[in-house]
Amino acid sequence: MEYQALYRKYRPKTFSEVIGQDHITKTLENQVISGKISHAYLFTGSRGTGKTSTAKIFAKAINCEHNQNGSPCLSCGVCKALDEPSNIDIVEIDAASNNRVDEVREIRENVKFLPVTGKYKVYIIDEVHMLTDSAFNALLKTLEEPPKHVVFILATTEVHKIPATILSRCMRFDFKLVPVATLVTLLKNIFKKENITFEDEALTLIASAGQGSVRDTLSVADCIVAYTNGNITLKSVMEVLGLNEYKSVVALTDNLYDKNLGECFKIVNNVLESGKNMSVFAKDLSVHFRDLLVIKTLSTANEILGLSNEMCNAYKNQADRMDAKWLIDCLKNFSSIEAELRYSLSPKTLVETAIIKCLGEFDVKKND
Repeated sequence: MEYQALYRKYRPKTFSEVIGQDHITKTLENQVISGKISHAYLFTGSRGTGKTSTAKIFAKAINCEHNQNGSPCLSCGVCKALDEPSNIDIVEIDAASNNRVDEVREIRENVKFLPVTGKYKVYIIDEVHMLTDSAFNALLKTLEEPPKHVVFILATTEVHKIPATILSRCMRFDFKLVPVATLVTLLKNIFKKENITFEDEALTLIASAGQGSVRDTLSVADCIVAYTNGNITLKSVMEVLGLNEYKSVVALTDNLYDKNLGECFKIVNNVLESGKNMSVFAKDLSVHFRDLLVIKTLSTANEILGLSNEMCNAYKNQADRMDAKWLIDCLKNFSSIEAELRYSLSPKTLVETAIIKCLGEFDVKKND
């Protein structure tokens, strides 16, 4: 059987399978049950949080002959028909590649036709912010006076680019980033179904790497499963994610605080010789200083950071002896060069300059 990526294999098919978005799924379930369906919806939020999956579930639910508490039953004739590739009642459009006014005019012509299988014809327009101004104007007319059998679901990661005239005609739902603990639970359930062994700490690191995105988390998990051949350990996850290199970041921070400029330059040189990109290293340092500030100010910091015990202890030891103002200054210095590093002919010099700025007026220790 052809291998299927985890994020595709475990894409939710009912509202109960959508994680971390209860405030949205409950509202949509209630609308399906009551039959009070709006003509246009706007789903906005970060990538991989379930916008398109929820749109597909909702499109099927409002057409389902025997919905189960607002979710599609998946077994009736309509649900099965909507699963067929030949289905024309649920139309998915990628606005990134179909963003011209001609494509939207074609939609305006097609909405006149009644649905073939269910009660509603649903248009799911993904990345709708990519439409041109003229395309938005063409869509606006349809949103103002849509046929009763048509429902529009607009999905976007950049809601600020949507014209106010479009926003005012849609029922808006904001998708949140999914908490690390919720992603860990999802990974446990999937790995048990896939007969994959794992260490709990390893799952926390995988979930943290996903940064609140279900799709990103499962993509990372796919990569690690392939590397470990189905036996996931903390060590293997750190190897795949490059987290073993955190020791270089910790060492540089210690030497920076102790004003050992020469040792800082040595660490930067070693990192460069190991093949690591200076832009990535500068970003790692920015994230590190931010993490130290979180640990310094929050007793339950690791619920947010999702670090391994070893990393958390190392970070806490640093945070305890460092001044918060100094950490903020370092964070500003390394964050400020991230954009410059993309175009710099000498990224190493930029990183070293940021290091010198962090030392400020301090006396610099001489390394023999």
